[in-house]
Amino acid sequence: MLTVRPEGGRIAGPRFSHLLENIFESELPTFFQNEWSKLAAPAVNIKETKDAYQLHVSAPGFAKDSFNVKVEDNLLTISGEAKEEKLEEGEKLTRREYTHQSFKRSFTLPKTVVADKIAAVYENGILTISLPKMEEAKQKGAIEVKIS
Repeated sequence: MLTVRPEGGRIAGPRFSHLLENIFESELPTFFQNEWSKLAAPAVNIKETKDAYQLHVSAPGFAKDSFNVKVEDNLLTISGEAKEEKLEEGEKLTRREYTHQSFKRSFTLPKTVVADKIAAVYENGILTISLPKMEEAKQKGAIEVKIS
């Protein structure tokens, strides 16, 4: 006859590593993934060139017409919404990770931006917004000052 005894102070039962494996197979991570993703806003890079500022918004999975870009009272607001696709009748998913996504980001514009000439392009999951500068604000070449 074989007798199994727990090692010093250990409770007989499933090991902790097995519990973690079971958690990751449950719906709990999917719940957190779906809920936390609703709160997340896409990452934005802002680049300044001689003639304009450029905002690069990382928003893969969105359609071009799902974005709304507007300027009001010197505040640039970018929003987007992507909805999950509906299943056809008779279709069944064994796992669903696609979710409804929406975001809204706002940026205060410098007074040097020409608001009515702002343009946007969506390509390869990146929304690029060009904010042209006023002529007076464009960087001029360096001026050499003579020392007497």
